[in-house]
Amino acid sequence: MTRTVVLQRREFPGFPGGAWVAEVAGPDAAPAVLLLHGGGQTRHAWGGTALALARAGWRAIALDLPGHGDSAWPPDGDYHVETLAREMARFAAPLGQPLALVGASLGGMISMAMMACDDAPPVAALALVDIAPHVEEVGVDRIVNFMRAHPEGFATLEDAARHIAAYRGRPVAAHPRGLGKNLRLNAAGRWVWHWDPRLMNDENHSHRNDPNYFERALTGYRGELLLIRGARSDVISESGAQRFRNSFPRARFVNLAGAGHMVAGDANDVFSRTVIDFLADAMPGAPTAAGGDSPGDAAT
Repeated sequence: MTRTVVLQRREFPGFPGGAWVAEVAGPDAAPAVLLLHGGGQTRHAWGGTALALARAGWRAIALDLPGHGDSAWPPDGDYHVETLAREMARFAAPLGQPLALVGASLGGMISMAMMACDDAPPVAALALVDIAPHVEEVGVDRIVNFMRAHPEGFATLEDAARHIAAYRGRPVAAHPRGLGKNLRLNAAGRWVWHWDPRLMNDENHSHRNDPNYFERALTGYRGELLLIRGARSDVISESGAQRFRNSFPRARFVNLAGAGHMVAGDANDVFSRTVIDFLADAMPGAPTAAGGDSPGDAAT
């Protein structure tokens, strides 16, 4: 029987003077799955996956990362991965056990770095979405150039859609109006990205380029581990995925055909099923409904 679920906006303690915002769905007493999006995205990147998880019996928490979407910006503009990992460990601690993390790109970096935090809560399962300790410089540079372009914003949402399409190499399927979740209208009447521009300054970005740090952080992790790669990704190459598997031989690996770096957006139904199947097998106390519903039915 299909569960009826909705995403509910929730505010959580964040920085002094500002809350962190998430979309939450699923039973309060169910095992929690914390979804951490990529840099420059918002919690809405997980909409279909969060609903699919909730329909399968999990409690899904899709969080706007600090400085993104409706979540507060840090007063000092500190977006070092180590700082974000400590903040995320504080956020995750009250979510209960067992706990799973699903992190894409920057969210995956934060997830890996959390494993090195002494005060991080136990994480039973960790899914890295097209991110690993070692990444391809050309793919990362393409993301950085995309995010740093047009600091003045866009005159229309259609202009923003064309910029996104040029990065992804194909048109944006959804109506440009939907991009209003990823951009905001500023006082000058321009559409600017819905994230703190300080996120991508050289000081903050340079701290995301230490593969040895992320590898050391993951080495001590004892929970279940999965790498989901987009088969068309230029951030995690086939050789990079093999390097990860050599470094962490117990990790599971899935290569999703038809997906690029933005895996959840490129192949959401297959991605959601992959995550649900992984958690059903990896997590203690997995909901009995896991694997019972089609994520294709999960729509906002």
